Amino acid sequence: MHRPEAARLSPHELYNARLGLWLFIVSEAALFSAFIAARYLNLGTQRPAELNQPLGLAITAALLLSSLTAYRAETCIAHGDRAGFLRNTLWTLLLAVVFLVGVVAEWVEAFHLFPPGTRYGTSFFSLTGLHGLHVLSGAVLLLGVYLHGRRGRYGPEDYWPVEGVVKYWHFVDVAWVFIYPTLYLVG
Repeated sequence: MHRPEAARLSPHELYNARLGLWLFIVSEAALFSAFIAARYLNLGTQRPAELNQPLGLAITAALLLSSLTAYRAETCIAHGDRAGFLRNTLWTLLLAVVFLVGVVAEWVEAFHLFPPGTRYGTSFFSLTGLHGLHVLSGAVLLLGVYLHGRRGRYGPEDYWPVEGVVKYWHFVDVAWVFIYPTLYLVG
């Protein structure tokens, strides 16, 4: 059920795909860095005491755990374990949904405490919104590789789409590792 040999990526094409992904990730890191820098330039280390710290920690734990399940999914398909790949991809998707629901719950609460027009509200909603869009896009990509994987699309010798999506997912998680302390801990 894998692609025919002629349709697989050549080593040169795989190199170019990986290089392209890393260049994209570097550009996205620059975008997140600009948003984080703007937060510090506008507010220094101030943050509202009303932040929902337990919720922020819970969604952080869900996202970090999703990085583990994404890694396991990639490792499973690289070793020909389709069932493990599918199971771990589903867990990653579930944890992404938990994170996104938690962010929406935080937004509902935060909207009344520090609306988007306030200095902190602007930083908070901009950073969490930017990141949330990246989590959502990553979840859509994960769903795509999951559906293709169910149809037998990937195997140990041909799993670049899984590798690419998982690398992107790790980037999204690492971005949150910088955003979380910026919004919830500094101050």
